[in-house]
Amino acid sequence: MAANSETVVCRRVGGFAGNSIRGMGANMDRMLGVVTYGVGTLIAFAIIAWLIVAIIQDVTQKKHTVLRNYPVIGRLRFFFEDLGEYFRQYFFAGDRDEMPFNRATRGWVYKEAKNEGGIIGFGSSNDLREPGNILFVNHPYPVLEEDRLPTPSLMIGEGYCTHPFEARSIVNVSGMSFGAISEPAVRALSMGAAEAGCWMDTGEGGLAPYHLSGGCDVIMQMGTAKYGMRDLDGNFSPEKVRELAKSVKAFEIKLSQGAKPGKGGVLPGAKVTEEIARIRGIPKGEDSISPNRHLDIANVNDLLDKIAYMRELTGRPVGVKTAIGGWDFTNELCDAILRRGREYAPDFLAIDGAEGGSGAAPQTLFDHMALPIAEALPRVVDSLIQSDLKSRIRVIASGKLVTSARASWALCVGADFINTARGFMFALGCIQAMRCHQNTCPTGITTHNKRLQRGLVVEEKYLRVGNYCKNMNKEIDMIAHSCGLRHARELKREHVRIVQTANQSIALNMLHPYPAVGSRGPSKAV
Repeated sequence: MAANSETVVCRRVGGFAGNSIRGMGANMDRMLGVVTYGVGTLIAFAIIAWLIVAIIQDVTQKKHTVLRNYPVIGRLRFFFEDLGEYFRQYFFAGDRDEMPFNRATRGWVYKEAKNEGGIIGFGSSNDLREPGNILFVNHPYPVLEEDRLPTPSLMIGEGYCTHPFEARSIVNVSGMSFGAISEPAVRALSMGAAEAGCWMDTGEGGLAPYHLSGGCDVIMQMGTAKYGMRDLDGNFSPEKVRELAKSVKAFEIKLSQGAKPGKGGVLPGAKVTEEIARIRGIPKGEDSISPNRHLDIANVNDLLDKIAYMRELTGRPVGVKTAIGGWDFTNELCDAILRRGREYAPDFLAIDGAEGGSGAAPQTLFDHMALPIAEALPRVVDSLIQSDLKSRIRVIASGKLVTSARASWALCVGADFINTARGFMFALGCIQAMRCHQNTCPTGITTHNKRLQRGLVVEEKYLRVGNYCKNMNKEIDMIAHSCGLRHARELKREHVRIVQTANQSIALNMLHPYPAVGSRGPSKAV
């Protein structure tokens, strides 16, 4: 009896408890419903309020006709316009369609940087009938592995300066200043260049400690503003230059670059941090705009005087970087050297094609100023051969030479070295977002936003920089061996053909015949 009573009591208690829990659940459901309804109502009111404000703003603004006529909806036009280039890049453009670099080229560089090898299957997507295409002349009996020779290094400035520079790598890092690119990017490039045995050009922004951090060979560029070489008043400082000469291998006087011939460097104020301002000797947060030329170099004689002065001051090789607009510059330079003596010659000429440009520049100059490297380089080399100065002045070619084939073409023309900036940017992880000037680079390469820089892991990326350089050199040698040559420095114009029209090509030595050595004599002084 007692047991039955306890059972009944337990059932009643359990029932009461169950009813209580169910009641609580129902109350919670009602409360959640009220909260959800309230939140939904607030969201709806917020959307309506935003629409009203947006409509008023769009109808009353005077800059955009589309927004005045189609408020709110018209904003979609600007949204899709901003995203259009990214949609084309990833979804619509073919592998060989994009500019400035197509997907096939970027993919090749990524593979080289990751040491994955440039191996493909089922044929090339490169249209061999396209005018301008490069076709190397394979030898029926290519060089056996045991007959191959290591590509020799070249001396720069030997016999003309106290400290000549032994350049070991054909492929090298072109000028990218600290400011245009970030601290971790500079450090990764410096370490990678040391790993590969190539040099690194500072660009015109001065010598930062990060350029030296990896222990690579450094070429110090003197831009038109002379950043890093100035005193507190902005004047050229011989004392600073002598001090810099203890850390760098050579100096490069930049007359112009392919991206913006006739205009100085541009670094937007948003990218001028306190550290960059200190290195350059300019105010923080203000646009860094260099003069469009050196104030103390107005003609070829001024240039040769400056070269001789810098070489005497530093004991280091001194060269010139310039874009080419025609025959005049190189011819006048060679004439002046023949009049004054070979000791006045630059130790190297860095020829930048109009297609170059890793930094910010006006689109008009990007699109329409100076000669592309395919036309500029043969003109410079021919003028040096005619003047019998080719062995005195080393020639460095740059301008979209990011693949081993393009670099080999430049060697065939007569270049001694290849500089590339964007090739090494791809090796760092650049995705061609085209935001280099906006300080919003998503890969951390051209931004000083610490959050975005975090994505660029120096300890990982420097290996890719080194891989890219070493694999470029290796594949240039591979092309030379296929042409029946022992090493890459034996490449000549007869080893490459240029497609003129579909299924018709011409040998480069026919398109650009070698001039007679020494056919240009000293001209009369003018």
